Amino acid sequence: MAAPKILSVDDSKMIHTIIGKAFKNYDVQMCFASNGVEGLAVASREHPDLIILDVTMPVMDGVEMLTKVKSDPALKDIPVIMLTAEAGKENVVKIARIGVRDYVIKPFTEQLILERAGRVIDLQPKGTGGPKVKSIDDPALILVVDDKPVIIEQIKQAVSTTPWKVIGTGQCGEAIDISSKELPDVILVNLSLPEKAAFNFFQMMRANSRTKAVPIFGMSVKTALDEQSQAQSIGFNGIITKPIDPVDLCYRLTRAMNLDTSRRYFTVENNIQFLKLPKDVGELVFNEVSHHLAPKMREMADSGLSRLILDANQVVKIDMLVIKLILMVVQEANNLGIRFRFVGTSEFSQQAKAFEETKDLQVFSSREEAAQGY
Repeated sequence: MAAPKILSVDDSKMIHTIIGKAFKNYDVQMCFASNGVEGLAVASREHPDLIILDVTMPVMDGVEMLTKVKSDPALKDIPVIMLTAEAGKENVVKIARIGVRDYVIKPFTEQLILERAGRVIDLQPKGTGGPKVKSIDDPALILVVDDKPVIIEQIKQAVSTTPWKVIGTGQCGEAIDISSKELPDVILVNLSLPEKAAFNFFQMMRANSRTKAVPIFGMSVKTALDEQSQAQSIGFNGIITKPIDPVDLCYRLTRAMNLDTSRRYFTVENNIQFLKLPKDVGELVFNEVSHHLAPKMREMADSGLSRLILDANQVVKIDMLVIKLILMVVQEANNLGIRFRFVGTSEFSQQAKAFEETKDLQVFSSREEAAQGY
């Protein structure tokens, strides 16, 4: 498993130093930014597993950045720990409502920030290694706790193309029994269960050493803001809003389980690295591909591969997201000395040439044609 990434956003170099020293003996990747604008840019590029965010900063403060993070579909599930000089109830409630996972009052010790971060991510001392990376093709167990059978069926249908198993129940007591027999990889629980059952269930899961690290998402209708705020303030990993978007659900479950999704897009055939784009390249696909692109291309160069073909034959519409991916491929390939070619339909070729950045792009009609003499 890749070392977790931690993004520290603070205008104080001293705070960055303290945070860097706190994690120096742990297997983590540190990223730094000095204000909210830089922080958003780094978060979009690096997709950290945790953001440690100062409240008071120039250009864009922490509250504004937190608001933008939680409104971005690609970033909203990233847990955030706020650093604040104020312990007042009004300030704490404000950031809790936006969706902060935890907060730390300045000044703080290295041990305190380690303890708070350890609640959110798995901190492994350097040199100890970590568990094997799970792939999108590996089986997983999704436990759904909802008293509405139609929701359970919708979730089963949403993940039907994966090897994941969904077990559904309308009772929290039964969910606890299920978890004691087979540890779920992710739990989804309806926040509107009677008598605050979802919140009591969450506390019991977190108090149990066996289930304390299992990602737990609350399910809620979009307008139930109070229960969503309460769930986020006590530490739920995120909120799945109803009606459920199948694509978004699968993406968020994949991120929660830290699965390697690169096989969806990257394959090697006849010593050529292929990057295949799906029919629709939306924000979620863009984020996944861009997340894997640099490490996969470094991996191919390290293993002696020098040819890459980007297969966009299924893409029905070329827009700025597709253009950005093409440009990222070109840049990475040029940096590593990798040769590259593109495959697409005639419509794709015509659409591509409408953009200044790709007007000289040569597009082949098939993989076979692109690979010929390559």
